[in-house]
Amino acid sequence: MSSDHPPYPVGLRLAGRRVVVVGGGHVAQRRVPALVASGADVVVVSPVMTPALEGMAGEVTLVQRRFDDGDLEDAWYVVAATDDPEVNAAVLAGAEARRTFCVRADDASEASAWTAASGRHGRMTVAVLGNREPRQSAALRDDILEALADGRLSTAGALDRSPGVVLVGGGPGDPELVTVAARHALASADVVVADRLAPRELLDELGSDVELIDVAKLPRGRSALQEEINRVVVDRALAGKRVVRFKGGDSFVFGRGYEEVLACREAGVPVTVVPGVSSPLAVPGVAGIPVTHRGVAHSFTVVSGHLPPGHPQSLVDWGAAARVGGTLVLMMAVENAPAIAAELVAHGRGAATPVAVVCDGTMPTERTVLATLGTLADRLVEHDVRPPAIIVVGEVVAVAHPAADG
Repeated sequence: MSSDHPPYPVGLRLAGRRVVVVGGGHVAQRRVPALVASGADVVVVSPVMTPALEGMAGEVTLVQRRFDDGDLEDAWYVVAATDDPEVNAAVLAGAEARRTFCVRADDASEASAWTAASGRHGRMTVAVLGNREPRQSAALRDDILEALADGRLSTAGALDRSPGVVLVGGGPGDPELVTVAARHALASADVVVADRLAPRELLDELGSDVELIDVAKLPRGRSALQEEINRVVVDRALAGKRVVRFKGGDSFVFGRGYEEVLACREAGVPVTVVPGVSSPLAVPGVAGIPVTHRGVAHSFTVVSGHLPPGHPQSLVDWGAAARVGGTLVLMMAVENAPAIAAELVAHGRGAATPVAVVCDGTMPTERTVLATLGTLADRLVEHDVRPPAIIVVGEVVAVAHPAADG
């Protein structure tokens, strides 16, 4: 295949079309979210997959075995992303035989398609194709997005790339709700240490030379201990790297971000903070539920529900939370919500108090389940509510949903 000619740029409309990704490592992890966002019917084939890919079960089809040529039947687009050149060559050959375009992550010179360095600004997609020079393509893409975000049509100004750690809050999930400062930080990174709830589509915008470290915490599954996260972040920074610790929401709102600040300070590593749009405010807001309203609620209280009432390690005074009035916003509380609701009623909150459970807030799968404190336990079961979800307790729910009967 000749590489003397420049590529022909085109935008693929993949909604509803089968796309096969062969490989379950970090390259696949970067590519799959953008393919899902395009509406593609994504199939991932690999005997071993990262926790983040495993966590996408239900959004994509996971085939946990070695690649078979028949996997490419009816595919419109193929990504060969294994660490085995022979497997990637076989994937490419199978795609060529079917006249299906194929990206080969390990050898772009042999592939029939290249992945552009891409990103979004509003409804616009910016894609840059270099002559197999991904760092330059990503740098130009970042300059364009920065200029668009700042309202300028120039590439003036350089990003800070000095060694150290930047704690970046990624917001509630929708990549459009990430701040300009967060995008700048990601564009400056040598290493990105990302949680499962950080806006994953932005990982596809990272340059190919950026090290991506996955610390995804799957529910009841594998987890990276906070101490190990601290060690990785500090070690990479001491090696002269610019490390972006990328979290969902805000790093300091039940994000354990200050533990990472303390670890960096103890090691003498420079650390800065980019606040994120905080989920307990943003998620109800996007769902159309105010946390305060004139004449209804003059205060709101954000409470972690990851431990049930009465747990010896719990620091929450549920009696005080019930009596304080206003709006209660519960985070990480789906599992313990029935016990929490019963405790709030026992301490004086009416069983008829309106409740809204906002699932997958700001994401395409967002939905709101309405209940009362008295019916919450049953509603969670009826609607198969699973994390992540934000639970809003108070009369503000009735303001947003006056006809709901819970």
